[in-house]
Amino acid sequence: MNLNLTGAEGTVEVSDVTFAREYNEALVHQVVTAYLAGARQGTRAQKTRSEVAGGGRKPWKQKGSGRARAGTIRSPLWRSGGVTFAAKPQDHSQKVNKKMYRAALRTIWSELARKDRLVVVEELKIDAPKTKLFKAKMAELNVENALVVSHDLDDNLFLAARNIPNVGVCDAASIDPVSLIAYDKVLVTVGALKQVEEALA
Repeated sequence: MNLNLTGAEGTVEVSDVTFAREYNEALVHQVVTAYLAGARQGTRAQKTRSEVAGGGRKPWKQKGSGRARAGTIRSPLWRSGGVTFAAKPQDHSQKVNKKMYRAALRTIWSELARKDRLVVVEELKIDAPKTKLFKAKMAELNVENALVVSHDLDDNLFLAARNIPNVGVCDAASIDPVSLIAYDKVLVTVGALKQVEEALA
């Protein structure tokens, strides 16, 4: 299939294998969920009644005081007591096969192309690390909320874009499914498009 170039005459030919797949929502959901789960730290920890310091002595005798019976001052019912079902560190990662991950990326790229959310440019360079220059470039291309994917991410581009809300910048090798679907548009250079095509062929 052919994709139109923005800001220039002509088209760029891309593989149907990567850019003309049927959208598989279930697969994308599974891969995105697994990706987000893998980003979780999983380090939260609380103490049960047996782990809280103190509480070894019975606070008062079992009978005769008129008070409710108590065996420890670290009961979950008490202030400063333990937690009933205490959270423990855990690994939230989910297994995703390489084939599934690559297939999800293919179906996302195909959907972006189908919905006209893919903005293809010959190249994207700015002369200095200035946000003003980058914003002018984006305005020229009529793009606001976008993930910018470049084949050779230089410092100027990265530094100029990092302070702008709703704009992400990465190179072709760093693309992930969450970033691809998080923005309204994906602004990609021809070089990056070819790298993506090679990686997912």
